[in-house]
Amino acid sequence: MSNTTAIIKKYHTYISLERGLSGNSIEAYMTDLDKLMRFAGEEGLAYESLTYDNLRQFVAKLHGLGICPRSQARIVSGVKSFYRFLVLEDYITADPSELLEMPRIGLRLPEALSLAEVNAVIDSIDLSAAEGPRNRAMLEVLYSCGLRVSELVALRCSDIYAREGFIKVEGKGSKQRIVPISDTALEEIAGYAVLRSSQSIKKGSEDILFLNRRGSKLSRVMVFLIIKQHAELAGIRKSVSPHTFRHSFATHLLEGGANLRAIQAMLGHEQLTTTAIYIHLDRDSLRREILAYHPRNKKQHSTAT
Repeated sequence: MSNTTAIIKKYHTYISLERGLSGNSIEAYMTDLDKLMRFAGEEGLAYESLTYDNLRQFVAKLHGLGICPRSQARIVSGVKSFYRFLVLEDYITADPSELLEMPRIGLRLPEALSLAEVNAVIDSIDLSAAEGPRNRAMLEVLYSCGLRVSELVALRCSDIYAREGFIKVEGKGSKQRIVPISDTALEEIAGYAVLRSSQSIKKGSEDILFLNRRGSKLSRVMVFLIIKQHAELAGIRKSVSPHTFRHSFATHLLEGGANLRAIQAMLGHEQLTTTAIYIHLDRDSLRREILAYHPRNKKQHSTAT
């Protein structure tokens, strides 16, 4: 047993017996500790040598992913608990998390949907309606890939690499990135493609994936209206937009234990260039990382039902 493994096991015993935390709290603290360990590994640092500035960077990444303040606060609480334990047991002499501030709960970030709410919105789509297959494929792609609405409407048929399980996305500043896509989303695209092939398509839109009734590219406003309509049909009272799906995607993956860098790669954040991303994660490992934790990945979804 490595020294790190032994310390983590001892910490688990500490929060279980000495602190008397509930089973759910223990599980949450251990999951949050794993996030911290992954962050340290990505930065090429040992967890015991992380500084206050390193921990602030860790929290900033959580915020940058759109993780809600309550989830951020819980993660920070877990980090502080772990470092207090390390000091108590004389593994380190100073607590780098001592001055780490809790995120303000009142900070307004886009509200994430629960997985049940995401499912309800997608399931509210009537596949027998003329636009049903398109709308379902569109929402599956939006949530499966964490896209911006501008990226969704610009997606081309030639950007879909179904055999490899990826799509090519053009983000802000015309920066391209390769994004894993779930089998569920690919099946919905294939179903929609059958109807799309019989549609009259306007010149210049032949390669655009999601088309309106007139055979042209959908507008961002139309996507907003479609999502709002189906959120209402699902009985959801929250303010729901395409950006809500993007934040829900990031929140669900992070809470499920996915790698922070993998999520950043999916979201196409400006501070990470494509080259820097693939120094640390090759495309196959990125896809495995994302789909392993994606709640609507077909294999996981069918197993859970």
